[in-house]
Amino acid sequence: MDALLATPEAGALKARFGGAAVKRALAAALEEVRPAWLAGGPAPAPEALIRAAAAALGESFGGVLRRVINGTGVVLHTNLGRAPLSRDALDQVADLLPGYVDLEVDLGSRARGHRDARLERALQEWLDTDRSVIAVNNNAAAVLLMLSTLSSGKETIVSRGELVEIGGGFRVPEVMAASGARLREVGTTNRTRPGDYRRAAGPPTGLLLKVHPSNYRVVGFTQEVPLADLVALGRELGVPVGYDWGTGLATEGSPLGLAGEETLREALAAGPDVLTFSTDKLFGACQGGLLLVAPHLAEAFKNNPLLRALRVDKVTYALLGATLDLYRKGRITALPALAMLSIPERTLRARAHRLKRDLERRAPGRFSAEVVGAEGRAGGGSAPLSPLPSPALALAPEGGRAEDLESYLRTGGEPPVLGVLNEGRLLIHLRTLLPGDASVLLQRLAGYGGQP
Repeated sequence: MDALLATPEAGALKARFGGAAVKRALAAALEEVRPAWLAGGPAPAPEALIRAAAAALGESFGGVLRRVINGTGVVLHTNLGRAPLSRDALDQVADLLPGYVDLEVDLGSRARGHRDARLERALQEWLDTDRSVIAVNNNAAAVLLMLSTLSSGKETIVSRGELVEIGGGFRVPEVMAASGARLREVGTTNRTRPGDYRRAAGPPTGLLLKVHPSNYRVVGFTQEVPLADLVALGRELGVPVGYDWGTGLATEGSPLGLAGEETLREALAAGPDVLTFSTDKLFGACQGGLLLVAPHLAEAFKNNPLLRALRVDKVTYALLGATLDLYRKGRITALPALAMLSIPERTLRARAHRLKRDLERRAPGRFSAEVVGAEGRAGGGSAPLSPLPSPALALAPEGGRAEDLESYLRTGGEPPVLGVLNEGRLLIHLRTLLPGDASVLLQRLAGYGGQP
């Protein structure tokens, strides 16, 4: 061990990873070869031991996340972190966060400020609204805070057709129970009328709640109460109306594949007392949840003790603010998710043919490749019925199995590549490839040796 630690190569590793970590990695490498050595085999080469330690250290210190190439066609892929972050926003945050920031100080008065103040002013100016803005760590937290503030110990009236479950087991009834609110279901799964809410309302009612259906739709013999009509009923009854909107589509005019999704301004125009949505879906930022609260309810929300447990840190505020700046400047194409959703099918098909030609030059005769029509998804509970054309490159290794190729791309190198197995071929969707991904994919494919 002393001899290994004294080598220049080990010294370079110690400079990168620290002496203690390098010693543990070398000890593990020695332990791996010890049985064969003691059984009379050759002594392990120091270079091999150091290479093994270096590989283990690289894996151990690779961070808690790995970059992944998304060839699935799902733009807001929850398992892959939903919306990719804007490079412009990240650059702005990188310049800001190495130092101290004015998170909770009013620099003009030297008094303690509120951490939502700057974000609130920016959103109010952009949306031309007087609503208070509260940032929490995701939309489930936003809904929890809304229910806790307005309906704890009271009834919240919800249509049976809107008692949804979305990814990760998030169920509206369970969040409601955690908030202390009591669920009062009205209507049926497929039809709910204004009279259903009216008959259920009474002294115990704390909130009328409308929930965006997220990743499903009920079609056919259906009826629901539009948000504006529910707001009018709430005004008549003197009961606040909340809208768990979820999607976060803040653009004017829907990108390709999002027909029928209402925008932030449209949802606000209907007049709910509280509107909540995710910031890592169609808003295109980091994980978070925003509440836009009518002024007469703002103090109740800001004084809720639960808010301290749900609030976000300076990193989230910085990313939300930088993303909002792009909206205010009219630069929504700098948001990768919205850019991907807006690419015309013909452009993607041309890219797929170019990728096919490049692969045939790079690895001639090693793959059967064809450009095929396919369908992607917006993902993240958005626009489940809207078609999203997503031309794909269909691959099969000559003389091999697509399953082995899929396993190799997913587990056999960096960065992992995720595609979709379909009828004996691996589909790589072009819609979800980010700039630079195609060249990296070619390198990964060129290294395929026919084994999983």
